[in-house]
Amino acid sequence: MTDPIRILLADDHPLFRDGVAHSLEADPDFQIVSQADSGEEAVDLARQTRPDVVLLDVSMPGIGGIAAARMIAAELPATRIIMLTVAENREVLMDALKAGAHGYVLKGISAAVLRDTVQRVFAGEAYVTPMLAASLLTEFSRPATSNNPLADLTPREANVLELLKEGLTNREIGERVHLSEKTVKHYMTNILQKLHVRSRTEAVLVATRQTTAERGTRT
Repeated sequence: MTDPIRILLADDHPLFRDGVAHSLEADPDFQIVSQADSGEEAVDLARQTRPDVVLLDVSMPGIGGIAAARMIAAELPATRIIMLTVAENREVLMDALKAGAHGYVLKGISAAVLRDTVQRVFAGEAYVTPMLAASLLTEFSRPATSNNPLADLTPREANVLELLKEGLTNREIGERVHLSEKTVKHYMTNILQKLHVRSRTEAVLVATRQTTAERGTRT
């Protein structure tokens, strides 16, 4: 019998973290050697336990997952790093890969897919969740210039923005698309950053102007 893959799991939500740990350790090929709830703790525990694989949430208290990934990659080059996140965002993905991550998967995947991903990354492969991989390929294959300020939004972000135009709150948007209020807030932050605006009202104005411009082009 081969030794199990030794995993450090870092996420600031105990229930989610416990669920992931239970799902992985249900298979004897995996062993959770330590758990952390912040970026700093993840780095400290990685130094102490030298795991084969680190599963890092992007959004954690303190330095966060990407900064933690950068430090772990620099100090423990043999350790493989996978970001486990709700961030369906190309910019966050690119930041994670530049920091040294070898995998990027979205929360909500099945236990079987997560176990398969950990095994593949441990074996030396790189893995990006298919939705974002397809989005990156589309981005690289189209002309770089665009007059559409909404062009960089993911389909989910565009959907959230459309609901925001209806005057819905974060909670109401979450209920409409079956997401937590915290996840909607995360998407909202991404939208404001990508549109280079400071408020929800400004984001709605940008979206409304774009819709008006597109209608004018078609007439």
